[in-house]
Amino acid sequence: MMGVTFDDVRRAAVTIAGRVVRTPCTHSRVLSQITGAEIWLKFENFQFTASFKERGALNKLASLADAERAVGVATMSAGNHAQGVAYHAANLGIKSVIVMPRNTPFTKVRNTRELGGEVILHGETLADAQVFLESELIAKRGMTLVHPYDDPLVIAGQGTVALEMLEQVPALDTLVVPIGGGGLISGMAIAAHAQHPRLRIIGVESAGYASAYAAIHNEASAVKGGQTIAEGIAVKNIGRLTIEIIRSHVAELIRVEEPAIERAIGLLAGIEKVIVEGAGAVGLAALLSDPVRFAGRRVGLVLTGGNIDTRLLASVLLRQLVHEQRLISLSIDIEDQPGFLARVAGRIGESGGNIVQVHHERLHRGHAKNATLEVLVEAQDEAHARQIFDDLQNAGFSVRKGAGGMEFE
Repeated sequence: MMGVTFDDVRRAAVTIAGRVVRTPCTHSRVLSQITGAEIWLKFENFQFTASFKERGALNKLASLADAERAVGVATMSAGNHAQGVAYHAANLGIKSVIVMPRNTPFTKVRNTRELGGEVILHGETLADAQVFLESELIAKRGMTLVHPYDDPLVIAGQGTVALEMLEQVPALDTLVVPIGGGGLISGMAIAAHAQHPRLRIIGVESAGYASAYAAIHNEASAVKGGQTIAEGIAVKNIGRLTIEIIRSHVAELIRVEEPAIERAIGLLAGIEKVIVEGAGAVGLAALLSDPVRFAGRRVGLVLTGGNIDTRLLASVLLRQLVHEQRLISLSIDIEDQPGFLARVAGRIGESGGNIVQVHHERLHRGHAKNATLEVLVEAQDEAHARQIFDDLQNAGFSVRKGAGGMEFE
């Protein structure tokens, strides 16, 4: 396969200029305070299809000959690359067919179709989708492959992210980049090191899908698979071209666990007021997991996409409220007679808590004249939650943490 050069990235920047968004890269004061690093965020979730994938897809599509355009293009994708290909292929008058794993979030499937792509759901993984793609669409129908990451033109297009970041914030000394198949980090590394050879580039993978780590360390067990909130980088096989670029340019590979990714999504929503999907939040998750590693550094994070299922987002944000002790579950034993519920509610109200939900449970193992209240309460923070708990106890109520409740020291 062809290599990728800095000139390729600069040519890609010319090709896509005016057809993708030059996204902002801004300093986050609050996230910098939380992590101990100086953090700049590159908002690729502000692209029209809410992902950086447009860059590489457009650069590849613009290179096609007339005969290739007439037959059409095909690709496999978990969602963001699919939308980038569908959108820009439609703008260029090119038919696109996208094979997506069956477990792809509904929002990504729907958006891809609405943007003009024909969607085929096949297999459980991208590898399954690729087998079908190669045998049915390329071999039989002669369509041109627009690979999600292992293509020189796609890699060069993704590298334009780093071109923009270093123009916008020349003082950056570290780039923290998500890794799925490796196209983004490969292109960014080539662009960054051509201008700043000493700039530190760190790749971040989901703990269950550490395909780059597995390839570099010859440790197949690093790719465990399973469910992940970062499905956009849940890639079991790193690219053949991208792994060599990663070997040459990437200083460190970090694996992040699901709770850290959830927390990063919640913080970005709460602090920056932006929606970021799991794959786009792993960079921040890496800093949250090991802040000492990044202390004092000037770090650029790429928020690679914002295509998260709304139901999943709601669940993550609620779980974040529980994690921060801003939503607490309490089990309170009461006498089953008039007035007791009002007394509990009054005590919680006097403590400044807001009752979100209450369930009166009479079928319990205690005395038949007693009952249990399962109460979901909104608090300001962990200290306030502790105060509400203590106030209830001091008022004579028997209180326990409920399911999914709090842990006080």
